[in-house]
Amino acid sequence: MSNQKKKRQAKEEKPKNPVRATRSKPLPRPAGRASILTEQRRLKMARSPHAYVRGNTAQFYEWIVEANGDSLPHGPAIWICGDCHTGNLGPIANQDGKVEVHIRDLDQTVIGNPAHDMIRLGLSLATAARGSSLSGLTIVHMLEALAAGYESAFEAKHRKPRLPERPEAVHLAMKMAVRRSWQHLAQERIEDLEPTIPLGKRFWPLSQAECKAIDALFRDGAISSLPTGLSGRNDAGKVKVLDAAYWVKGCSSLGRLRYAVLLDVDGGVIEGDDLCLMDIKEGVKAAAPRYEDASMPRDNAERVVEGARHLSPFLGERMRAARMLDRAVVIRELLPQDLKLEIEELNKEEARRVAFYLAAVVGKAHARQMDPTTRRRWLGELRSGRSKSIDAPLWLWTSIVQLVSSHEAGYLEHCRRYATGAN
Repeated sequence: MSNQKKKRQAKEEKPKNPVRATRSKPLPRPAGRASILTEQRRLKMARSPHAYVRGNTAQFYEWIVEANGDSLPHGPAIWICGDCHTGNLGPIANQDGKVEVHIRDLDQTVIGNPAHDMIRLGLSLATAARGSSLSGLTIVHMLEALAAGYESAFEAKHRKPRLPERPEAVHLAMKMAVRRSWQHLAQERIEDLEPTIPLGKRFWPLSQAECKAIDALFRDGAISSLPTGLSGRNDAGKVKVLDAAYWVKGCSSLGRLRYAVLLDVDGGVIEGDDLCLMDIKEGVKAAAPRYEDASMPRDNAERVVEGARHLSPFLGERMRAARMLDRAVVIRELLPQDLKLEIEELNKEEARRVAFYLAAVVGKAHARQMDPTTRRRWLGELRSGRSKSIDAPLWLWTSIVQLVSSHEAGYLEHCRRYATGAN
């Protein structure tokens, strides 16, 4: 029997219910997820100061609002990432297969102060540098490079500033991204090339209500058009849910609704090009403060999608907002080219280049939302009030020094409480 016939026969023999509701392996049931996910989140945040920074957006903004908010410049009202750490930047593909480095996670996006993204990125880089045992002098140079990289996006006369040459860490990630295929995505995300999602450490069983809700979601034409709209796929292809599971993924998002859904796009013989992996993620209220007079969607999923369209167009065009189980959710297809930048280890020479480049990526995302006059005014604000001791805005340096100190203390306290079992 040929491989194609075997695949067709296997598909015909699959049960009629496209989403498996029960499995024999004992795994957390829906009612018991919350406590396990909370414990996993606490463990992840205890692994390193950088992990603690990534997983604790709330403490960052508590400090911003209470301790230093009045000393920051009041930047233009634009969409900001809201959680601009290094792990939330990386290669992203658009529907036509073009790959660029963009902001890749917009859960916290709001219309707010762009200075918050600069500070958040600087804190992430400084924490990563400390984790790499780099000196304080190197961190000074990194923050100077961050300021220069961010400002470079506003110096260009045209609306689409070019990014600088990629540092080695980013270049390697880009090379890997453009070479990846469905097989790479399947092996990395679901550890299997077969058209199922294997339950285990990362994927848990669904309730009957979740099964029905997911199946209904992809019967909606607005949602099913996401995978069919990808370049090279049949626009009129039939979308069918093959399998789905609760996805144990992320850190700060642990405990929200999160599902992986495996789809067959064209209804024919199941092969890699016919399959796609969808990510359904609950949209929740942002911790990032927004400008009070800003007009944004009230629905949290619609807010995330709208922010993505402004900050990361490659990602925004591949996202939809919907309602599921009376909650707001964001749906997007995971493409093989979508990668997270892993900036855990830095050396002295690479640190400045990484800081400059990532800041330029964020600056470009901000600048595309401003007219020429607004860009000039914001650039002037960024360059004013500098001291002779550091070639970066003094408010940026002061903020990051204080934040590194407060987060280091918070991290140690978190570890103590985790070790003693305190909530």
